[in-house]
Amino acid sequence: MDALDVARWQFGVTTVYHFLFVPLTIGLSVLVAILQTMWHRTGNERYLKLTKFYGKLFLINFAMGVVTGIVQEFQFGMNWSDYSRFVGDIFGAPLAIEALVAFFLESTFIGLWIFGWDRLPKRAHLASIWAAAIGTNLSAYFILAANSFMQNPVGYRINPDSGRAELTDFPAVLTNKVALITFPHTLAGSFLVAGSLVVAVGLWHVIRNRDSADTGAYRFATKFGSWVVLVASAAVLFTGDIQGKIMTDVQPMKMAAAEGLYTTESPASFSVLTIGSLDGSREVFALKIPYLLSYLGTGDPNGTVHGINDLQAQYATQYGAGSYTPIIPVTYWSFRFMIAFGMAAGAIALLVLWSQRKGRTPSSKWLLRAGLAMPVLPLLANSFGWIFTEMGRQPWIVFGEMLTRNGVSRSVSLAEVLTSFTAFTLIYATLAVIEVKLLLRYAKAGVPDVSEEHPIDDTHDDAERPLAFAY
Repeated sequence: MDALDVARWQFGVTTVYHFLFVPLTIGLSVLVAILQTMWHRTGNERYLKLTKFYGKLFLINFAMGVVTGIVQEFQFGMNWSDYSRFVGDIFGAPLAIEALVAFFLESTFIGLWIFGWDRLPKRAHLASIWAAAIGTNLSAYFILAANSFMQNPVGYRINPDSGRAELTDFPAVLTNKVALITFPHTLAGSFLVAGSLVVAVGLWHVIRNRDSADTGAYRFATKFGSWVVLVASAAVLFTGDIQGKIMTDVQPMKMAAAEGLYTTESPASFSVLTIGSLDGSREVFALKIPYLLSYLGTGDPNGTVHGINDLQAQYATQYGAGSYTPIIPVTYWSFRFMIAFGMAAGAIALLVLWSQRKGRTPSSKWLLRAGLAMPVLPLLANSFGWIFTEMGRQPWIVFGEMLTRNGVSRSVSLAEVLTSFTAFTLIYATLAVIEVKLLLRYAKAGVPDVSEEHPIDDTHDDAERPLAFAY
């Protein structure tokens, strides 16, 4: 074990941990805005209660996401300074815009939304949550644009004197075809997470508090969340199909590793189960679906998909001697876990809708247990998806331009990285306990009583009224 190994583990742990909060923040911001819009248009208190209820869960998650996200950028300078030096001219541009525009947009308007319930006109207050949701989604786009450069470098040149990558075409970076499909795929995964949380909390109250006066609100929440999950599941499959074709084009080794495809095939079969040799060089046993991989990778059932061994030989000739093969079991199984957990969440959503058909009230303990597992399933799917995305790119930190081993800070010792890794892991474990306890406490508390709340009258001047903290 050396500093490189620990630095990679640290970045992997902090990234996966941070991304547990990101999809929920992205999806829930929009769902809360939709619920408030429904209240604004109908005046139905049910939607106001749900807006404040899920808005509180959104704010808890947003705060935790901000805290954990700050650490990410520090690591570029601490553990990956050579990478930062090489790609900072390009990588820094979208991240700077994300911080200066998108993050300030969302944080400013979240503040207005929190304090403006009894202060701002209703339309202005509604606009503030939509602005916050737009800012949250813009943040995701700029960060994904930066990551997509690592997957498919565009809009740059290598300075022969400094050896650095220099930005030549910023619009090309923002319109990278990997970013253009990764963004909607990530959004779909985020709505899958957010919808699952809405279902889980609503279903718990429907089954456990059957005689509550707010049962109608919870029943609506479960149906609303279930439909969000089903639509998001379809969007994940559609965007994932396009993403697979682009991945085959720009990173053929990643597709081959995802399928355990060792030799080039035309047509290529999709692997349901493949067992390879211990050294990862050949296939021992495989259960496959003919033609499917060719269609998924190229759009043509008879298309050619290049194999691991052939690509390894090609890259060795193109880039020099060395291994250009990722860890096959990691890419193979993370790809399948991503799909399986996402599909499981969609199946439970269908079951929840079926249980409430024709006005029925669900009561099954097994359904409740399945519903409570729903938020975890898409979170696991998202996490395995990112593990696949990043591990499948290895050994490159910037595909075709910089190997991961060349990006680590040369002045940072093993002891220093190990110390920070241990400290961050312990802190994150503590924050995880706090996050879960807060979410459970406020989720169990149920929707708030809004009967005595009086939103501001748009026709009167309330300039002397103090700001009210809504939560």
